[in-house]
Amino acid sequence: MTIGSVITAMIEYLHGKLHDVEHLLKVYGYAKAIGEEEGLDADTQRTLEIAAVVHDIGIPLAVEKYGSDAGPYQEELGPGEARALLSGLGCDEKTIERVCALVGRHHTYENVDGLDCRILLEADFLVNASFQHFGREAILAARESFFRTRTGIHYLDTCLLK
Repeated sequence: MTIGSVITAMIEYLHGKLHDVEHLLKVYGYAKAIGEEEGLDADTQRTLEIAAVVHDIGIPLAVEKYGSDAGPYQEELGPGEARALLSGLGCDEKTIERVCALVGRHHTYENVDGLDCRILLEADFLVNASFQHFGREAILAARESFFRTRTGIHYLDTCLLK
């Protein structure tokens, strides 16, 4: 299973909805770069990249079930959807377990469980802040409250606080 095959599966899962596809690709790009710059080992890097691609997989089901794509609904419903997609691609169980854990926490900023989780949170915030035009105060608050990686802070400062 390649990252490309996961991206292809997600594009199909999202029925090619361009906004959602662009979001996942941007989160993937930031997560990949931050993970590499922060020196993740190869297995953790690969797991992070897979999680970045599938992190919002719970949105369609959340909208169908709750009429909302709110973070808690994504975290509730996303892991099951991620498990099904990744199992169908032949992903190993250890990777699936960690990806599901990350998908189930990607909007939870406290008690962050590992550097891979921290990087996914930072990458997702970078893209959301840009797509949703967060104000300077919200960006500064995020910088203070949960950004911790040197690279994530650099990207936040360079891209959103310049």
